[in-house]
Amino acid sequence: MIVPMKKVSLIILGDKKTETLKELRKLGIVHIEITEGSGERLSELKEEITLLENAAFTIGKNKKAEQKEISASKTLSVAREIVSLAEEKKACQSERIALDIELERLKNWGELDPHSIGDLASKGIDISFYEMPKTEYEGLSDSVKTVRLDSNKASVKFLLLKSGFEGEDELVQSLRNYRLELPRISTAEMAEKIDELSARIKAIDEQIASYAEYAESMRKAIKSLEKEIEFEVYATGMADESLSADESKAVSVAYFKGYIEADNLDRLQQTAKKNSWGLLVEEPCEEDNVPTKLKNNKFVSLIYPLTDFLGTVPGYFEYDISGWFLMFILIFFGIIFGDGGYGLLICAVAAIPIIKAVVSKKKISPAFLLIGLFGLSTMLWGTLTCTWFGLAPEQLPNWLKSLSIPVISNVYADRIWYPFWTQGEAGLTTAQNLQIFCFSLALIQLTVAHIKGAVRNKKTVKLLGDIGSILQLFGIYYLVLSLVVNAEVFSFGLVLGGVPIGTVAIALIGIGFVLSFVFSNYEGSIIKSILSSLTNIVSVLLGVVNVFSDIVSYIRLWAVGLAGAAISSTVNELAGPMFGKFLFMIVAIFILVFGHGLNMILNVLSVIVHGIRLNTLEFSSHLNMSWSGHKFKPFKEEI
Repeated sequence: MIVPMKKVSLIILGDKKTETLKELRKLGIVHIEITEGSGERLSELKEEITLLENAAFTIGKNKKAEQKEISASKTLSVAREIVSLAEEKKACQSERIALDIELERLKNWGELDPHSIGDLASKGIDISFYEMPKTEYEGLSDSVKTVRLDSNKASVKFLLLKSGFEGEDELVQSLRNYRLELPRISTAEMAEKIDELSARIKAIDEQIASYAEYAESMRKAIKSLEKEIEFEVYATGMADESLSADESKAVSVAYFKGYIEADNLDRLQQTAKKNSWGLLVEEPCEEDNVPTKLKNNKFVSLIYPLTDFLGTVPGYFEYDISGWFLMFILIFFGIIFGDGGYGLLICAVAAIPIIKAVVSKKKISPAFLLIGLFGLSTMLWGTLTCTWFGLAPEQLPNWLKSLSIPVISNVYADRIWYPFWTQGEAGLTTAQNLQIFCFSLALIQLTVAHIKGAVRNKKTVKLLGDIGSILQLFGIYYLVLSLVVNAEVFSFGLVLGGVPIGTVAIALIGIGFVLSFVFSNYEGSIIKSILSSLTNIVSVLLGVVNVFSDIVSYIRLWAVGLAGAAISSTVNELAGPMFGKFLFMIVAIFILVFGHGLNMILNVLSVIVHGIRLNTLEFSSHLNMSWSGHKFKPFKEEI
C-alpha cells in the first residue's frame, strides 16, 4: 500500500535554522521539500565532493589493498594529489600521442634535426625538403639545385638548395604544397622525450596505485559531504520573512514545507512543542508534490529491486500495484523464457548466493530471492508445456511428458483440439491455445485495472464508467478470439446454451461504450460529462481501438517465447551431429554453451522490453497511472 502522508509547514525563528535542522535530522521522519540552496559554503562543499569523486574514480577498486583510516582534511589533501597526478598523466599522454604522430609523419625521412638545418641557414646555406610526384620532379628546371634522397614509382623525396637564380622565389612558392614542415625538435629528441613521458606515466600510475589504501576513507568522506550538502541546501533554501516593517524591531522567521508519515505525526508535534516551533498540518492535495512510500509484506516487497532498477515510483494519488506487478511479471517471465531447463539454471544461479547468506547467517538479498522466483516460474511453464533445453518431446522421459498440460504441451503440438460446440468441424492447434491463454491474461490483468478504478469510484456514479470499460473488455476479448485466433471456432453466430455469444459480445461493446461515454468524465454533472466526451470524441473512439490493440499486444508473450524456443532448438541441431566424435565434442559444447547463453541473454532483454512493458504501459494506462512519483526520503542522520 501507499503509506498515508501529512503535509506539514514548520515556522521557526530565522536565527534557529541550524539548530532546528539538527533536531529534525536527529528525529529522522520529515521529508523536507527544499531542492535548491545557495551560498559560498554550498559551492565549496560541491567542489569538495566532486574532487573526492574524481579521486575515487581514478584509484578505482582494489580489494587487495589494505585500507587505512585518515582524517577528513587528510582525505581531501590526498584527493587533490590524486587528481593533480591524474591531470599530469593526461597531459603526458596527450604530449606522447602528439610526438608519436609527429614521428609517424617523419618516419620515412630518417633522422632530422631542425637546429642543424637552422645553423646551415645562418651560414648562407638555405635548404628545404620536399616530396612530390615523380613526373613533376623530372619536369623541374635545370637551374633548380636538388639532391634526390629517396624515390619510388610514384614520388621523389629531395632536398632543394636555394641558389638565388631569377624566379626562384616564385618557384619555391609554387612548390609549397610539397614542402616538408620541419619539426620543432629533432627526431632523436622526440624519441628520448617519448621514453621520458612513458617513464613518468608509469611512475604516476604506481603513485596513484599506492593511494588505493585510502579508497574507503574517500567513500566515507563522500557520504559525509552528501549529508553536509543536504543540510546546507535546507539551511540556505528556507524562505525568510520579516514580521515588522520597522527594521529596528523586525523579527526574522524562516519556514519550509515537508511531508511526514501520518503515523509519525505525534512525534513531530511533540518535538515542535518542545522546541517552540510553529507547526501547520494539512491533508495533501493533488497539486502537492507528495512523495511516495510503499509498504507491503515481505513477499510482495521482493518486486522492489526490479522497480528500483527501473526507477518506477507511483504517484502518491496513484495505485500501489506492487503485488499485481510481481504476480504478472512472474507469469510473463516464465512464458518469455519458456524453457524449464533455463529455469533450472536460473534457480541454480540464485541458489548459490542464497545458500552462502544462510550459511554465514547474513540477510538474504531480495534481488536473489526474486531471481529464484523467476527461475521457478520458468520451470513451471517449461513443465506445463514440456519444454526443456529445446529438446524434442520424443527425447524427454515419459514421466516429464505426463506432467504437461495436453492442450498447450509440445508433446501434442501437431494435434487439433475440438471444442465441444464445434462438433468436430473446427478445431484449435496448440499454438492457438497458447494465444488464447495470452489473451486471457490480458483480459484478467486489464479487468483488474478497471475493478481497482471501480473500487476507488464506488461512491460516485463514475463507477458506471468503470463498469462500462469492463463490459467493453469482455466484448472485445471475444472479438479478438474471432479475428486473431480462429473465426470458425469463435464465430459471431455461435450459440451456447441458447445464448448467442457473438451477439452478446457486440452488445457488451455497445453498452460498455455508452456507459463509458456518459460517466467516465463525471465530476458532479452528467451533462458536463457527456459534453466532455463529445469534445474529445476522437480520443473516445480511439479508446475503443486501443482496448483491442492492448489485448492483442499480449500475443507478444507467445511470439517471443516461440522465437526463443526456435533458437534453442536450432542450437541443438547444430551441435547434435558433432557428439560421438571426440575431436568435435569441444566445438559442440562451445556451440551449446554459447548458443543457449546468448538465447538467455536475449530472453532477459525480451522480459525488459515486453514483459515489463505490459505492466508499466498496457496495465498502467488502464489504471490511468503515469508513474510520476518520487520516493519518500526523510531527512535523517544516516543515508
